[in-house]
Amino acid sequence: MNSRQQPVRGTPPAAPAGIFRVILLPLLFLIAPPAPAQQQPVPTGPTLKVTTEVVNVYAVVRNKHGQLIPDLSKNDFEIKEDNVPQKIRYFSRETDTPLTLAIMIDTSPSQERVLPTEKKEADAFLRQVLRPKDLACVIHFDVDVELLQDFTNDQRWLAHAIDETVINGGGQGMGPRPLPTRPIGATHLYDAVYLASNELMKHEVGRKVLILLTDGQDQGSQETLNQALEAAQRSNVMIYSIDIVDRAFYGFGNLGFRGGSVLQKLSQQTGGRVLKVNKIKNTREAFDEIARELRTQYLLGYTPSNLRKDPGFRKISVRVLHGDYKVQARNGYYPHS
Repeated sequence: MNSRQQPVRGTPPAAPAGIFRVILLPLLFLIAPPAPAQQQPVPTGPTLKVTTEVVNVYAVVRNKHGQLIPDLSKNDFEIKEDNVPQKIRYFSRETDTPLTLAIMIDTSPSQERVLPTEKKEADAFLRQVLRPKDLACVIHFDVDVELLQDFTNDQRWLAHAIDETVINGGGQGMGPRPLPTRPIGATHLYDAVYLASNELMKHEVGRKVLILLTDGQDQGSQETLNQALEAAQRSNVMIYSIDIVDRAFYGFGNLGFRGGSVLQKLSQQTGGRVLKVNKIKNTREAFDEIARELRTQYLLGYTPSNLRKDPGFRKISVRVLHGDYKVQARNGYYPHS
């Protein structure tokens, strides 16, 4: 399957058992019916079109000891766009704001030893985090990128989708080996982030979060790391990465392994975070930390004072004016064209 293909949105209760393939759909255009023949247009003068864009920035604040700070006010923050201070017009604490989540599970051979734990803890995380107005979907990726369950709040359907994830050997015929050979093109991580951002999350509103369960090592994607990151930034997606590496899989010295730096780039630049799991049993702690952050986020909204029309990337910086605090937020955005 071509990994550029797009996921299908469906209704969970009507979904058949098994895997929803990521498929390509043509764009559909809705065309308004023509005005009646007898209706004549009324002459008017020039029309001035005014577009006001509100930029929303979700932020997490910690003190110097790493503890989450949930009780700051609007006046505690400063936000700049391209180094120019902006007026914060909208502010709220995001404890109860609805979430749209995508659980994205790496099912390439490098995850064989850790997948059972990932599945168990991903299911527990959704049961802990999802509230009545929240939605989640489940995607897995290896040589294919597949939507196993579309957006739903139904825990049974989500649990079923997570449970049916299995390791795909990438067509290499691999079996368990102490030092297995590396399959070619078996982990389309960049394609998965690109598709989830551009074809699923792009059409959603509010807090949008991708949660990656992977070692961060991409093999065979058509999209590049920068293209995947740009898609996430254009869709205003936050990426949280649970970094679980079976280093024995990659052989002695882990030559050529760069998964950690990939996940850092995807997460830090979108306002998320990488949670390193050194022991499989600590996977639940990583999920718990994500849950705590999502419940202590701040929403900072502003209308850009920058009136330039080009669609280029705008840099954002957020800081707390008083005290020794660290702010976790996305580093910029692309304006709507």
